[in-house]
Amino acid sequence: MSWSLRAARLASGALATKIPMSNPDLPATPRLQLALLSSVFVVAACGLAYELVAGALASYLLGDSVTQFSTVIGAYLFAMGVGSWLSKYIERDLVGAFVRIEIAVGLLGGCAAALLFISFAAELGPFRVLLYLAVFAVGVLVGLEIPLVMRILRREVAFNELVARVLSFDYLGALAVSILFPLLLAPHLGLVRTGFLFGLLNAGVALWALWLFRAEFAGRLALKLAAWGAFAILGAGFVAAGWLTTQAESWLYADPVIHAETSPYQRIVITRQRDDIRLFLNQNLQFSSQDEYRYHEALVHPGLANLPQAKRALVLGGGDGLAVREILKYPQIESVTLVDLDPAMTRLFATAPLLRRLNGDALNSPRLRIVNRDAVRWLEEEAQSYDFIVADFPDPSNYSLGKLYSVPFYRLLKRHLAPGGRLVVQATSPFYARQSFWTVVATLEDAGFKTAPYHALVPSFGEWGFILAGREEYRPPETFTVPLKFLTPETARAMFDFPADMARLPAEPNRLNQQNLVRLFEAEWRHAVR
Repeated sequence: MSWSLRAARLASGALATKIPMSNPDLPATPRLQLALLSSVFVVAACGLAYELVAGALASYLLGDSVTQFSTVIGAYLFAMGVGSWLSKYIERDLVGAFVRIEIAVGLLGGCAAALLFISFAAELGPFRVLLYLAVFAVGVLVGLEIPLVMRILRREVAFNELVARVLSFDYLGALAVSILFPLLLAPHLGLVRTGFLFGLLNAGVALWALWLFRAEFAGRLALKLAAWGAFAILGAGFVAAGWLTTQAESWLYADPVIHAETSPYQRIVITRQRDDIRLFLNQNLQFSSQDEYRYHEALVHPGLANLPQAKRALVLGGGDGLAVREILKYPQIESVTLVDLDPAMTRLFATAPLLRRLNGDALNSPRLRIVNRDAVRWLEEEAQSYDFIVADFPDPSNYSLGKLYSVPFYRLLKRHLAPGGRLVVQATSPFYARQSFWTVVATLEDAGFKTAPYHALVPSFGEWGFILAGREEYRPPETFTVPLKFLTPETARAMFDFPADMARLPAEPNRLNQQNLVRLFEAEWRHAVR
């Protein structure tokens, strides 16, 4: 976000504030100045934390992280400006007003993530409306905080020195949270507990202010009780955050949740209903154990079955190990490299007994090497070529995923494809997202590949699309030499025929600077689920 914009807003808000001639608050002694500036550090950290939690929660629940973060940040900054403007109407009892605002922002900001998650899961109302109402309300309260602190300090500190000190502490608080949020808070505490944590900090600032100005609040029992009550509520929420999240997810998913965790990259949820095990990433279904074999057999075997010379395979994405399981059926494969960004995924599917049985313990095979890195950066540094490459990424629902379906990325893959080798890409549904599917085909062709698009019915997803790509023309295999549940030579050949409602459409390649695929995908799937 633009912190220079925020600085300009704060400075202008302070200049516009009317300072009363008679200030009943205590003089700002050096010790008190330091205490109040420390409060600025905390409230700035809390303010940014609420913004990050709201943006991340919206991305998890609604998808398209760029749009969600952009709109949340824009609404939040506007609301802060409104709060800064409203602060000029607070002319009396500045410290008391500051305490009340800290209590309010602590309760609302701290509880917002839990309440929004529960409202989404229980379908209590229009989620986007509730989200932006919460963002606006918290933003207004946060916008009131800094101008009030500046006015409390203004009596004893020159204005230019005041602005420099306050904004310095403000930026330091924001910096601390911006580093801690992705590295520690979101992955280890989760969004709900992180919200309660920062609510506790706001309530703590209120209690601290009551102690610093204790002479002023000697007879104001109600305000003290309100501050301690808010602290107790937020503390209880912090302790119960795991239970609250579990309850909300039990409403969100049709089947019982048997595992849930938040990594730095995504929310991972496993559900189970009798023999049906399902994986959800950011609430998007990745597989059902009832029919995942159809997807993974279609993904791997049409390309690998007619590569008897293949010795080295590369799987990009696919941290569940199910594609690796299919590749390891071929005895001529000497090594498989699995590159998946999220170590939480590969660790889970390499250690949980239920999931190890599902993937045939593929992630513990001596023929497998696991690399937890960004695929693009790893490929740029890797020199090895591979006979068979599987690009099993999630659908291009946002711009960070869309780059993995772009012309430059496919050109990068081409450099790592051995002569006579073959690349296969999962490419969403040619029925529900027909234009998107053929855009991926056009992108591969623009990168210099000869393509062979095909499709298979996976009941959990519907008709699903795949694309084989290489330097030579493709011919379907005459036979399969490994045990399969779904594919036969006859069904494999039929997969390369497209009926009229899935036939090829004119499409522009997905280029990195435009990402037309992401917009197409979002529009087509939004229409499909109506």
